[in-house]
Amino acid sequence: MLNVLTPDQVLRLIESAFQPNCGIVTRAHGAVVGDVLAEDVVASEYVPDFDRSTVDGYAVRSKDTFGCSDAIPAILPVIGGVQMGETPDFKLAPSTCAAIPTGGALPEGADAAVMVEYTEDYGDGTVGILKSAAPGQNLIFRGDDVKPGDVLFSKGRKLTASDIGALAALGKMKLQVEAPFSVGVISTGDELVSPEEVPGPGQVRDVNTPMLLALLKEWGVESVDFGRVPDDEALLLERVRQASERCDMVLISGGSSVGQKDAVCRVLESLGEVLMHGIAIKPGKPTILARTNDGKPLVGLPGHPAAAYYIARLFVRSLVDRLRGESHPEQTVTAKLTESVNANHGRAQITACQLEQKDGETFAVPIRSKSGLITQLARADGFFVIPRDCEGLPQGAAVDVIIHH
Repeated sequence: MLNVLTPDQVLRLIESAFQPNCGIVTRAHGAVVGDVLAEDVVASEYVPDFDRSTVDGYAVRSKDTFGCSDAIPAILPVIGGVQMGETPDFKLAPSTCAAIPTGGALPEGADAAVMVEYTEDYGDGTVGILKSAAPGQNLIFRGDDVKPGDVLFSKGRKLTASDIGALAALGKMKLQVEAPFSVGVISTGDELVSPEEVPGPGQVRDVNTPMLLALLKEWGVESVDFGRVPDDEALLLERVRQASERCDMVLISGGSSVGQKDAVCRVLESLGEVLMHGIAIKPGKPTILARTNDGKPLVGLPGHPAAAYYIARLFVRSLVDRLRGESHPEQTVTAKLTESVNANHGRAQITACQLEQKDGETFAVPIRSKSGLITQLARADGFFVIPRDCEGLPQGAAVDVIIHH
C-alpha cells in the first residue's frame, strides 16, 4: 500500500531530510566556465600595471599641443620610439614627442597620445601635431581596469567565457568553485525502446529519459544517462547502485506503483531508506522519495510521461535547489479560467492549459485530454494545481499558471 503525503508535506520532507551539499573544488581557470564561484576573486595587483597608449601615434606632453591645428601645427622633434613589451628608457623632455604603438608603455613626462592620423611626418626627425590633445587623452592609466583590493567577481557568480580573460589578466590560474552537481537518469520497463527505434507490438519509445535530461539541462544541472533497464530487479538494483555511486542524485522513472513487476520501491529500500511512497496529487500519485545510506536522494517517478514531468517541476526542482543551496521560484502568471474545472476531492489536481490574451486580460484555457497523452505537454503553455481540499473551480476563477519554459 502507498503511504500518501500531501504536496505540502512532501516539500517539508525535502527540507527536513536533505541538507545543502555544496562541496568545493579547486579548478584551473580555463575549466571553470559554467561553474559557480565559492570565493570572492580579489585583485592583488594593478591591471594594467603601467600607463599605456590606446592608439598608434605619438606620446606628447599635452601642453605642447595646445592651440595647434592643420594650419598651425605644433612641430616636435621625435626623440625615440616605444617598443612593445618594454619600459621606455628615456624621458620625454618639453617640446618633444615619441612614437608609440597601441598598448605601448607611456614614457615618463608624457601625459597624452596623439593618433597618427592627426600628425604629419616631415622626414627630418620632426612631426607636425595637427590636433591638440587633452591630458590623459588616448591613454589607459595604471589600475584603470583593476586595483589591488578590488573585488572582481563575488562568491556565487556563475562564470562565463567572458570572465576568463579578466581572470587571466589577474593571473588567477586556479579558483575555488562549487563542486559540480550531477543527476543520474534511468528509465525502466520491458516495453521501452530507444527513441531512434521503431516500436514493435506492445512497445513504446522511451520518452522520459530525453525529457528529464532536457529539464535538468534547463536547470543548469549536469546529467548522466544510465539508459533503460527491463523489469528485472537484480539489473535495476545494479544500475541504480552505479548511478548513486557516480552522481549526487538519481531519478528512476517507471515501476513506482504497486504492481507485481514494480520493483523500484524494493530496490530503493535495499539501498537505504524509503522516506515516502505516494503523493496526494493527480497525476503523479505513485512517486517515491528515498535516500541512500550515505544520504543521496533517490526519486522514483511515474512512468506516465506527463506525470513524470509535473512531479519533476513541482518536487524534483525543489529537491535540486535544496541540495545546491539555491532557490528558483517557478515563473507564474495569474489567469482567469475560461470554463469550470472539476477536481477529485482529497487529491491535488494538475491541469494543463493554454494562455490567451483578450481585452488586456490573461485567460487560462484548460486542455481536456485522456490521461497519459504526452502531446498534452507540447500543446500547453503551462499548468495549474487545484488544491486537494477543493472539488473544482468555476469559470472565471483566478489560477496561478506555472509557465513551461
